[in-house]
Amino acid sequence: MTYFAASVSELRLRAALFWPAELVAREASASVIPILLSTQDKFISLLDVSDASPTAWKDVLRATSGISANVFLKHLMILADVGGEPLKRIRTELNRLFPSGSMIYSWRGETYEYFFKAILQAKSLDNKSLHVDGKNFTVGRFLEDKMEDVAMVLLHGGSATGVQLPEILLEKCILGSLIGRKEELEKFVKQRYILVSKITGGATSNALGQLAQDYVRDSLKRELPDWRITRSGTIPGLSQNEGKTDINFDIVASSTNNHHVAIEVSFQVTTNSVIERKAGQAQSRANLLRASGFHIAYVLDGAGNFERVAALNTICQYSDCTVTLTSDDLKILATFLRTIG
Repeated sequence: MTYFAASVSELRLRAALFWPAELVAREASASVIPILLSTQDKFISLLDVSDASPTAWKDVLRATSGISANVFLKHLMILADVGGEPLKRIRTELNRLFPSGSMIYSWRGETYEYFFKAILQAKSLDNKSLHVDGKNFTVGRFLEDKMEDVAMVLLHGGSATGVQLPEILLEKCILGSLIGRKEELEKFVKQRYILVSKITGGATSNALGQLAQDYVRDSLKRELPDWRITRSGTIPGLSQNEGKTDINFDIVASSTNNHHVAIEVSFQVTTNSVIERKAGQAQSRANLLRASGFHIAYVLDGAGNFERVAALNTICQYSDCTVTLTSDDLKILATFLRTIG
């Protein structure tokens, strides 16, 4: 082999196979579902014992360790299927819906009134302001007024009286009716999370793939400060449909001499078809780039990818530089860029 064109067997010996330590923290902040699944039983138990009143959950939450207020709220949002975007859309309607500043609702045959503390005056009502977005989710939060208001709407909004709530709230915000009914609550939660896991599986994989691309880009920027390193980039004039649309690459590295290198990144711990797609594009992309005097490199890693030996062989055949996601290999990639730039 040449120094830069590694074979599949050589890559396997150098590969990380599982997430490198440098990416563990980034993975945790991008993956909400594992945290929700790990606190699922605690969430169910919390609502089960909060049957003294429709607001008893607040006291139980404060006395419970292992589940923060923002994690509790995220559970409610997932189970009610009411996320940050719907909340953002109805924020401007809240004062019209609740002109008295309170929500009157029924619970176990009794009528209650909840006075809103923050959301009627809130300038923002979204995942970030509620501390349930990917970046803030791993940082535990105590219960804030805005979070409490949203939780009460999600729990009891469906039983609100004297108000015409939007259908998105009326039909879905019924979780309060399950408080203290453990078997029904557990069945509902478990079934809902089976569905959520299926829906978010692809999104999670995509998010983690983007993390790997960010990691490669950031590593190259440190090694090559004079280069322009762009994630999800294009090379002007490089098209497969007669110039109508430029080809999009995971990363494009451009030198001060205006030499471009396309870099494709694939890190899969569990096997899927992404690597097959990249293999199917490998020859045509290499031909286009080389015809223009440019190059293509691949960053290939993850135990799942190494189960697709045929696909990896094809990619290696049409790659000018092939490395793994380890820091040492990314330095080899940077050396390759310097050599041809």
